[in-house]
Amino acid sequence: MVDLSAWASKAKHVVAICGGAVSGSEAAVLCAQRGVSALVFEQNRRPYGKIEDGLPRWHDKLRAKEYELIDGNLAADNVLYVPQTLVGRDLSFAQLRDDWGVSAVLLATGAWRDRSLPVPGADAFVDRGLLYQNPFVHWFNHYEEPDYDGPRYQVPDGAIVVGGGLASVDVAKIINLELYRRALSDRGLPTSVVELEHRGIGPTLASHGLSAADLGVAGATIYYRRRVADMPVAFPRDESEAAKVKVASVREKLVGVLEKKFLIRVEPCRLPVAPIEEDGRLVGLQFRRTELVDGRVKEVADSDHEVRAPLVISSIGSVPAITEGLPMKGELIDFADWDTGEVRGLPGVFGLGNALTGKGNIKDSRKSAREVTERLLADYMGLGDSGQLDADAMSGAHQGARAQAAAAVAEVVKREPLAPDRLARIAGLLEARWQAVGYGGDYRSWVAR
Repeated sequence: MVDLSAWASKAKHVVAICGGAVSGSEAAVLCAQRGVSALVFEQNRRPYGKIEDGLPRWHDKLRAKEYELIDGNLAADNVLYVPQTLVGRDLSFAQLRDDWGVSAVLLATGAWRDRSLPVPGADAFVDRGLLYQNPFVHWFNHYEEPDYDGPRYQVPDGAIVVGGGLASVDVAKIINLELYRRALSDRGLPTSVVELEHRGIGPTLASHGLSAADLGVAGATIYYRRRVADMPVAFPRDESEAAKVKVASVREKLVGVLEKKFLIRVEPCRLPVAPIEEDGRLVGLQFRRTELVDGRVKEVADSDHEVRAPLVISSIGSVPAITEGLPMKGELIDFADWDTGEVRGLPGVFGLGNALTGKGNIKDSRKSAREVTERLLADYMGLGDSGQLDADAMSGAHQGARAQAAAAVAEVVKREPLAPDRLARIAGLLEARWQAVGYGGDYRSWVAR
């Protein structure tokens, strides 16, 4: 266990980091490398965030790699882990910022709140014919664990997914993997969803001389408001027309593979406009056809049609959870500067990763974490220049953000480290929190347990 008395005996900067996954752990190790103590407040026992709860479990190799990276970051010297502590639930944001008196706060809380399905009255049907992506994927990842105590979902045949990005693809794959796993098991051909995903549903059926029709499975359908060529499952390297045309072709090929390998249908140019209700349940959606005019989605008149389904799963994106004390602008945290991540009206409070971008991409999260944390350490605390940074953090966006934020951080660039009496108070609060959750101060042994 860390000797908190010794830790508090020498003046130092202390940064509180809310969230311990990709962005939070990257920020923590960057702080540690600069001699800044990082207090990482994580809402769960384990710090892996959407790597564990939002990335479907067939991504086993990627998951193992990310766990290793996160563990290495959080086990670093000068990183103090605080599990089972959600800021806004177990500790208010005001308490963290004012009572603890840390040098700065980094918000690496990710994007866990599903965007509402843009259909009037749709949210009245949650758990009554309508589910959202985040709880559905969390269930899928954990329902086979002996100690799982969350909601239980049944996956009916013929479910539809509203969305069009990679997360929507994952949701549709979960549906079909569950359906075909059950159907194969009923035929005396047991398999796991991980094995079925790695091999593919279509090839697996072919190896047994079977078809979807033989098994009587209709499967999942994705409804997307734009064309297949517009689906955000691949992105151009630049804004050139050649790059855009190439990526549009790649998207169409990827969807073709999706349909062949996982037997998922995609219905493009469909916009949900109204619920279909029966006996207090959602039993489908009314869709309207769309077309693209000068790159913009236009609704086609007199094209409304019903699509009935036993389950609708909305997968149109995630946004940060609402935390009392943090200013919001629409569905996102209100940032004074989107390059630095500084929160409006709260000097010394910064967002990074998905809390800033609203994206669920691991690479984007890590890149944003490095950029914002390096700016905080180099400019806000006056701890050196960017010449010491790793090459992957030295991007043009990083350099541009440094120049743009120079005036805003000028008054706090040389903030003094925290004195031992302040550190002693933080140490006391930290030790009390550790005791409350049964954490002994050793990250490696905690995660192993």
